[in-house]
Amino acid sequence: MGFCHPILINLSNSLPSSGGGQKSTATNREPEHRVWLMGKVHDQLTQHGRQGALAFAETDVERKVLEAAYDFMADDTSGIGFLFSGWCQTALPHRKLPDDQVWTLKNDYVRLMVEPGSVEINDQVVRVGVPYGSRARLILLYLQSEAIRTNSREIELGRSLRIWLGKLGVPIGGKSMKDVRDQALRLSRCRMTFQITQGDKVGFINQNLIDTAMFSMEGGNLLETVQLSERFFTELKRHPVPVQEGAIRALSNNSQALDVYCWLAYRLRALQGPTMITWAALMPQFGRAYSDRKEFRRRFVENLQMALAVYPDANVEVVRGGLKLLNSRPAVPEKGAKVLTS
Repeated sequence: MGFCHPILINLSNSLPSSGGGQKSTATNREPEHRVWLMGKVHDQLTQHGRQGALAFAETDVERKVLEAAYDFMADDTSGIGFLFSGWCQTALPHRKLPDDQVWTLKNDYVRLMVEPGSVEINDQVVRVGVPYGSRARLILLYLQSEAIRTNSREIELGRSLRIWLGKLGVPIGGKSMKDVRDQALRLSRCRMTFQITQGDKVGFINQNLIDTAMFSMEGGNLLETVQLSERFFTELKRHPVPVQEGAIRALSNNSQALDVYCWLAYRLRALQGPTMITWAALMPQFGRAYSDRKEFRRRFVENLQMALAVYPDANVEVVRGGLKLLNSRPAVPEKGAKVLTS
């Protein structure tokens, strides 16, 4: 598998070697050495199959990484989705917040503020809270991907959204669909502000993401169409980031792994050379829920492994003090992405 780092789960110790069934032993090296060769996981799955590779997994993290890699490799749709670059540098909360709480997240380049919206119920105005978790992220991805594919800010919902969620492995019905409707309501009502810094220039997007509701208040059913706000649609067309739908499907129940994958898809495609990202820089974007940096680092590396399982061409090193990003092939071949955005 490559070299072992003290904070990495050592998948190389638990996968069969290509020579035949014996567990391999990784060599401890100093942290500045290369520590991740995720392509080996895909090689082992190719040689030994899902069950053969899983038989050697020793931890839940190893099994989850192998399952994600297998799901990604098994995907034969080659679908492409799109996200506004601002969403690749920020994120929604992972867990539910108090209904009246404003969500803020900032790093050196982007500041996101999400204000909860309101609805009127029985003549009383109540807050509905900000969107959160993996379902909100999947809905956002669907809306932006459809807007790019159709070059229109009017997006079909109803049956189309259900089909797409089904492709991602999201059960259509029961509690799962109730969760989708809840996140759709939160997305429809909230107000989002992106503050984007480029050099000495600062730009703002400050408005509702969606101009119309996503479902009828009477029956709770998804409407046929919704409309993205004109300003957000304009920025999305100017700065779309392509992602693999197969990767999204493999990570569809892990909101932080989704965030890490989308961040890598954005950062690695435009990388000018080796770039060091410190834990201190990563924590404001990915670690709002953690007060302890060591715990954040441990959980981040676990989710990094998940993201790399569906982005095997990502050239990433975990080094002392943070991550080193190196020149990598894009998450989506540029030729395929340009066809859809041209």
